[in-house]
Amino acid sequence: MINQAALNLIKKWEGYSGKAYQDPVGVWTIGYGTTAAAGVGITPRAHMTITEKLASGYLDAAVTKFAHNVTALLTKPANENEFGAMVSLAYNIGPGAFGKSTVLRKFNQGDKQGAADAFLLWNKAGGKVLRGLTNRRKEERALFLKPVAGSVAPVSQNWLAALIKAILSLLGAKK
Repeated sequence: MINQAALNLIKKWEGYSGKAYQDPVGVWTIGYGTTAAAGVGITPRAHMTITEKLASGYLDAAVTKFAHNVTALLTKPANENEFGAMVSLAYNIGPGAFGKSTVLRKFNQGDKQGAADAFLLWNKAGGKVLRGLTNRRKEERALFLKPVAGSVAPVSQNWLAALIKAILSLLGAKK
């Protein structure tokens, strides 16, 4: 799960809407930015309404799902702010786009400054720069860069398996 700062950032920028609406590119959305593509059991459509409590439940389910998606893509450990900022980005652009992003590529290369700066590239919808997305990316970048003492988010099991194998190899353990 992500930290409260990241959850607050997502809630702030997604905003709560009890009535379904179409986002800037025409995708039906409800609650805290929940779309059918989130795959959490709701398909927003015209005239649909939702309570804030139910919207929060869908948000929690989607954030948990996206956190797992991000974790599976990481090859380097992330502190809770880095991780939360990346989950916020993935929540907004989708895990497929996040998986192809410069944010992820730079982070996995160990270039945290490059990853932070790459958040700013994701400020368009339908090919147009949106002020709200520009401001959101600035806040995600700031959260990503905010230091956290001793906090590390999980990395993918593939990375852990490779690390264990490398350690056993160094210790001369047999396969």
